[in-house]
Amino acid sequence: MPAKLTLHDIADLREYERERDAFRRRIIALKAIRRVDLGPIISLTFENRETILFQIQEMARAEKMTKDAQIEEELAVYNPLIPGPGQLCATLFLELTSKEQLMEWLPKLVGIETSLEVVIDSPDGDIVVPCQVEESHEEQLTRPDVTASVHYIRFNLPDEAAAAMRRAKRVEILSTHHRYPYGTELSLDAIASLVADWD
Repeated sequence: MPAKLTLHDIADLREYERERDAFRRRIIALKAIRRVDLGPIISLTFENRETILFQIQEMARAEKMTKDAQIEEELAVYNPLIPGPGQLCATLFLELTSKEQLMEWLPKLVGIETSLEVVIDSPDGDIVVPCQVEESHEEQLTRPDVTASVHYIRFNLPDEAAAAMRRAKRVEILSTHHRYPYGTELSLDAIASLVADWD
């Protein structure tokens, strides 16, 4: 099982600055494989230990965090996004770039974070796994009249689904939201990268 991050995993600012360029290039390449577009305005990036380490390091760099307590807060927020065996964890982005788009889509897409499914090809028929929302993030982000532009979601695959995904040639992400009925197929490289997290 991928270990959660601890203080010992987080480089101090000077050390991180020395390794940042190479680390950043590696994470950009990794995220390119693990990012999928879902319709015209939504994308998902599937997270793992490396992407979350990068997120925390970048936050610490931007905010010039030098105290352990500050890093511990970031670890508490982001460690839940490291997938365990049979889990897929993703950051869902609403790619809205103007005030007009925000005003149009944020009210329309209330509930989008609970409307996604993973559909896994299986010899016995497709296996459908609904998403779940990180509870701590849901409390902060969910309002009845308007959604947020970023959500943190998880798919908990039963053993049968996880085994099927290891063999699958087709895995899709679907939105069942009545205002946003879109689907997209993961690349074989993306599937392999996600399954590798469990090992």
